[in-house]
Amino acid sequence: MDHKVFKFGGASVKDKTGFENVANIIRRFQHENPVVVISALGKTTNALEDIVKSWYTGKGNTRDLLQKLQKQHEDIASSLIPNASDILTEINDTLVEIDWIIEEKPEESFDYYYDQIVSIGEILSTKIMAAYLISIGLPAVWVDARDCIHTDNTYRDARILWDQTQKKTVQKMMPLIEQGKIIITQGFIGSSSENFTTTLGREGSDYTAAILSYCLDAKSMHIWKDVPGVLTADPRLFEDVLKLPRLSYKEAIEMTYYGAKVIHPKTIKPLQNKNIPLYVRPFDDPESEGTLISDVMELSYPPVIVIEPNQCLLHISSNDFSFVAEHHLSSIFALLDKHRIKVNMMRNTAISFSICTNYFPDKIKLFETELGSDFRCVTDEDLELITIRHYNDETLQAMKHNRLVLMEERLHKTIQMVVKNIPVMKRKEVD
Repeated sequence: MDHKVFKFGGASVKDKTGFENVANIIRRFQHENPVVVISALGKTTNALEDIVKSWYTGKGNTRDLLQKLQKQHEDIASSLIPNASDILTEINDTLVEIDWIIEEKPEESFDYYYDQIVSIGEILSTKIMAAYLISIGLPAVWVDARDCIHTDNTYRDARILWDQTQKKTVQKMMPLIEQGKIIITQGFIGSSSENFTTTLGREGSDYTAAILSYCLDAKSMHIWKDVPGVLTADPRLFEDVLKLPRLSYKEAIEMTYYGAKVIHPKTIKPLQNKNIPLYVRPFDDPESEGTLISDVMELSYPPVIVIEPNQCLLHISSNDFSFVAEHHLSSIFALLDKHRIKVNMMRNTAISFSICTNYFPDKIKLFETELGSDFRCVTDEDLELITIRHYNDETLQAMKHNRLVLMEERLHKTIQMVVKNIPVMKRKEVD
């Protein structure tokens, strides 16, 4: 049986109009047996992160934050569903899970509590969507993704246990698909062997949809976005960006690896393994195919620019000024893995090793502490990482304007630069 996997992000379901638009798209493609993955309401993940931090640190009024979140979801549900008493009870019962946690003092790691609390956003949005679809006569059924997607117990960045996940996904979802049901499920979340909730990393709903596409042998996967497709740059930062009508899997993997936000970086590989085409489509124009990512021949592409803000450089050197040798690098990389510090770019010299990474002060502080007395670590903050795929001289010079380049690396089709923006100096007027 042919079926497709749809994924809608938080921007698609940020308000009543968004829910109605998603429902219209689902109705339009109802005959194609869609499995629908939905993220938390827009900004809900941020709000839940604030709740976790407020409770875990004891700073701020956690109850007020939780009540505000509950009211937001209740208001949307009430505006969508004429007789909303059942879904309002569901919302309350779901949020009670957070109540149970915050009644006690934290005894486990922050990352553990993060996953138990932040995952609630996806549970809420999908319960509202399923109830709304049923209320307008569509054969929707809510499925808990944690019953299908099994992971290790690495909180906030869980790794998929593929054999178990494929078996459980087929068992749970295929009978519903064969019955003509529209499955509504969550992105971003899974379950450990101890049945604790895990998450797949921020923006991980794309990855969830790819996992389900792989396990269910989907005909195609569709990510519905607030942009026309995959663009040559972020339209919030650049004018005259172009939509790329087609991309190869290889090019999409490269773009997402270097930080392009339109697709989660882990999304492409499961699809490529089974040659499942991916469409990145605009939710405000369902007729448009957007960008097709598939096993096409390599094409010629215009320059594609990706800017990663909030970067830092970690300069690591041995205190005895000895060469940074293989055994040093081995211990450094073990610590980077332990603290989930992603290496976006790196360079080593005889006596130092420098990496560019996302600036998360808490992680970096723990990393520096564990480096111990054998190493010295100096951090440069407030940097950007600029990647230009298929660069030319004109684009390169434009991106260097008013920027100090601290590290640069060129490959055949790609240039990366760690830069610091230079304030434009104005000449003083002399009396």
